[in-house]
Amino acid sequence: MTTAENIGGGRLIGYARVSTATAKGRKPQHVGNQLARLKDAGCTLLFSDQITGKRRDRPDWDRCLAALGPGDTLVCTKLDRIGRSLVNLVDIVGMLGKRGVNLVVLDQSIDTRTANGRLVFHIMCALAEWEAAMTAERTVEGLEAARERHGGSLPVRGPSISPDKIATARELATVTDMSAARIAEVIGVSRATLYRHINLAQLRQDAATG
Repeated sequence: MTTAENIGGGRLIGYARVSTATAKGRKPQHVGNQLARLKDAGCTLLFSDQITGKRRDRPDWDRCLAALGPGDTLVCTKLDRIGRSLVNLVDIVGMLGKRGVNLVVLDQSIDTRTANGRLVFHIMCALAEWEAAMTAERTVEGLEAARERHGGSLPVRGPSISPDKIATARELATVTDMSAARIAEVIGVSRATLYRHINLAQLRQDAATG
């Protein structure tokens, strides 16, 4: 387990997230434990979101990203508090790095301010690239199998993007500088499908001026 002592100056800013929707038989999660640990780790500014089954947006995550500046360190208890997939996490940390923001994950010994922490993150990047390559390969294999089953051409498809994917795409568009092609790849749709459902340019303009 790593710590979050202030290395090289800058603020320690903590982010916590829980989901109030739980599987049957599981106790509901409470954000207080995470916040207490972040405070004990030295965070001077704390943000938290509680995600419900119906609502997927994370307003405090947006405020947290806006508050982070060069030299600051984002602290969380686990990686899944800030991202929903390995690829998403790599993009988020890459975006933070471009802004001069470091990342500390208390439970997983990740600290991008140190050589060992950067090594762990580079391994994550390699795994994310592998995951994306495997996904693309499986997609191609699936399309070829579908063509064979339908005499060489694919059947007409119905709607191919779910509300959850739309919500994820909107979040990626507003909190990262990912391209439309990259966002489409992350959520598993074509760029054309993404454009049919989301006006990325308008969304980013609204986020910048809001």
